[in-house]
Amino acid sequence: MARVVRAAVVQASPVLLDREATTDKVCQLIRQAGSQGAELILFPEAMIPAYPREMRFGTVVGRRTEAGRKAYARYWDHAVDVPGPATEALGSAAREARAYVAIGVVERSGPLRAGTLYCTVLYIGPDGRLLATHRKIKPTGAERLIWGEGDGSTLTAVRTEWGVLGGLICWENYMPLARMALYREGVDVYLAPTADARDTWQATIRHIACEGRCFVLACNQFVTRAMMPADWEDIGEGPEVLCRGGSAIVDPLGEYLAGPLYGQEGILLADLEMGRIVEARFDFDVAGHYDRPDIFTLVRKAPVEARDLPAARGPREEREPGPEAG
Repeated sequence: MARVVRAAVVQASPVLLDREATTDKVCQLIRQAGSQGAELILFPEAMIPAYPREMRFGTVVGRRTEAGRKAYARYWDHAVDVPGPATEALGSAAREARAYVAIGVVERSGPLRAGTLYCTVLYIGPDGRLLATHRKIKPTGAERLIWGEGDGSTLTAVRTEWGVLGGLICWENYMPLARMALYREGVDVYLAPTADARDTWQATIRHIACEGRCFVLACNQFVTRAMMPADWEDIGEGPEVLCRGGSAIVDPLGEYLAGPLYGQEGILLADLEMGRIVEARFDFDVAGHYDRPDIFTLVRKAPVEARDLPAARGPREEREPGPEAG
């Protein structure tokens, strides 16, 4: 727990509805963050190929349109196969950067059962291996039109050489029992990729840091109306900025280490002093001395999948130092 881990959150926009171009952009950003010394790199929810903000897919209650079905089919065409060419490219970039990478993708079901999409986070190791995936267990609001529900079996805690890595997607983080399931796996670095740019989201991630006594990495996209493909679906007029961002890194006592970043793309960097986790849990340990299993019981029908990960690289000091963060 004495390690210092440099973490990066990448606030960026996809090349909307272009899987290959977005994958190329992400790989470049992984290399860029790696060159700045990042050992852990987080990207937003639904980074590849897009979070379809403002879209309706031709749907009202009780009726769908042919145009909306075609818009969905086009979205499915650019979604990510897991595993597949996109995950292979991301793995290669993670290996080159020698960093753990977590990224939100829109995952499509396999060719034998084509049709359903899932909002998924991929966990990739510094050796390029796909370590784990997590499918969002409860899409929010109109997201239910386009994404299926995960069954909970993919709740993930990845055990690295410097601590336990895990997290939830966007409004899953408002599910207290889902958070508690991860706390009980000892999550030290909690990932919260999101599409929520409201001020109240900042309260959420700072609360999670205080509650879990863990570092929290929150990552969102920066997207403008002009970035949306004009030939996909007309989203009408409105504010030019569709998503202003709000990515941030928070320490185990709820204080900002970096961000929040608004109104632009950018990479936030922070050095996570892992020893501060034990210090923070001195007076509050949600799954330890502050737990009351004699009063409350968490029953998990789909247990968290805990993965013990062997060391995938040499000590940090053997790596070439990158430039200082801007």
